[in-house]
Amino acid sequence: MANEELTVEVVGRFDERGSCDELLYASVGGDLSFRRTRWYCFEFRGGRASVESFARATLVDVVSQEVTFGGGPVLEGYRFHLDYGMKKGVLDLEKETILAYYRELEDTGFALEGLRLATRIYVFGDAASGVRKQFIRDVVNPAIHMYTIGDERSGA
Repeated sequence: MANEELTVEVVGRFDERGSCDELLYASVGGDLSFRRTRWYCFEFRGGRASVESFARATLVDVVSQEVTFGGGPVLEGYRFHLDYGMKKGVLDLEKETILAYYRELEDTGFALEGLRLATRIYVFGDAASGVRKQFIRDVVNPAIHMYTIGDERSGA
């Protein structure tokens, strides 16, 4: 049986947009704001419903967060989004905690073959054309992070 993938995006119900100046070393000008989510990709064999149940129980606070399974980005009207996460071989405490919890369970209904995590920053508003490069430079640490903007992938 081939491995399947399930993407999960978790967003805070009560989170509001913040000024991009909070994220960057220098103001980008314009009226840019952002919202942050968490993105996960489970590589698995077995029941998709079991993976969704595991993700709900492990990753989501039902009072303050919403979860979406599969599909593209969950927010609309953004200029671009930046996803960044730890490179392979770099200690990722959240990932290790999720994997340790999975290993403690006796009958999950699926075999977890891989897990990728990222912080997703949605950027809204108008700014100069070089703003993507500024986000990469100021948010991503190339020594430990890989990142994705749109369909471009770099730093792997």
